[in-house]
Amino acid sequence: MDLKKFIRSIPDYPKKGILFRDITTLIKDEKAFEETINLIVERSKKCQFDKIAAVESRGFVFASAVSYILKKPFIMLRKKDKLPADTHSVDFELEYGTATIEVHKDSIQENEKILIIDDLIATGGTAEAAAKLIEISKGIVASFIFVINLFDLGGSENLTKKGYKVENLIDFPGH
Repeated sequence: MDLKKFIRSIPDYPKKGILFRDITTLIKDEKAFEETINLIVERSKKCQFDKIAAVESRGFVFASAVSYILKKPFIMLRKKDKLPADTHSVDFELEYGTATIEVHKDSIQENEKILIIDDLIATGGTAEAAAKLIEISKGIVASFIFVINLFDLGGSENLTKKGYKVENLIDFPGH
């Protein structure tokens, strides 16, 4: 199945000059969503990991389904002030602004291997912040799996250069 056909491209969203790759058209199609989850599960079996983490909010859609299928615990990496207990925080830059993500301090035990799943990688700022949260928590990033890689924005390449394993299902140019 060509999953690219299920991704809607929206120009000038969320700001002028950005070509937004919308996954809502993929997840509303039950066959395309099922294929996406099956591919992530297949790719995740290439590495050993203890838990799955995902970044709010679109990453949750994919990671929670994979977590359920593989019977692995799921860790939510959330926007600032969305988690009720003690957290670790990391600030980072996006293509169109800045943000902070957090994880509960008790979500990851020392040396646990964490698979990070997200819908998309662009410049890699969010992914790097997720990796920092895992490492601050004394965990180990086992691998990243992205549904979409905006290859010309360099995020995936940057993560690989930093020693992280990276998988993706679909390649698109960033702009």
